[in-house]
Amino acid sequence: MLGIVRDKSHFMKGAALIGTFFILFYFMLSPLFPGEDGRHLTGLEYADEIFNELSKGSSYFIPAVREEIAPLKGSEAQLRVSLQKADLAPLAKRLLEHAGVTRAESQGAAITFQGDLGAILLQATEDADLLYHNNGQAVSDKYAGAPPLEVAAAWWYLLEPCVQELQKQRRVADAKIVDQVVRRAIEPGNNFYGILPARMSEHVALVCALLGFYVLYTLWYGFGIYEIFEGVGLITVSRHGKEAPTVEAESAK
Repeated sequence: MLGIVRDKSHFMKGAALIGTFFILFYFMLSPLFPGEDGRHLTGLEYADEIFNELSKGSSYFIPAVREEIAPLKGSEAQLRVSLQKADLAPLAKRLLEHAGVTRAESQGAAITFQGDLGAILLQATEDADLLYHNNGQAVSDKYAGAPPLEVAAAWWYLLEPCVQELQKQRRVADAKIVDQVVRRAIEPGNNFYGILPARMSEHVALVCALLGFYVLYTLWYGFGIYEIFEGVGLITVSRHGKEAPTVEAESAK
């Protein structure tokens, strides 16, 4: 290995940078950071948890969704949809019945229902709100002990195909509201369930430190590779910043 080294100074500098890079990487993958419930997290898990909390803190759209649903109160809908997950059909039927639909029938993956579209969407939004605030037990109690995230999945697979069905009925505005319930209420409720929300103002110094470390760590690795390459002669730069002639080029002259 040392036989190919042309500039020992650059090579040793690069080796030191790469060596310390991987030593620090080892510590980053070790469970050294405090987490919730006495858990210990790796550096990557700790950073991921911080950014998840910040993301949740800026993803609460449910009040606005409730306002969009309000005009649909009393708006009758008659729809037939097919769930991509047939095993969720019985639970989806139970959700509809709890929302007060006048008719709900399931056959395999297909569900046919008729009822107040506004009441259905409001029920889905209220369940999403409970999940967003980590109150999964309240959701489970409403539906005879069904797992809370399974309830969220049933709402998603039930309402997602309703968007196209409403569009077919030329109820484009209603379809848009259903889509908003799915994207801005059910999905955040499901995705952020179990995560505590946080605001950027509460973690400004920590976020700046994490982002700064990310940039420094990336440069650290890059300069290490650069110095090693220069040490073995793959990169040769003159003092004036121009590529210096290699030994082979000089010999050719």
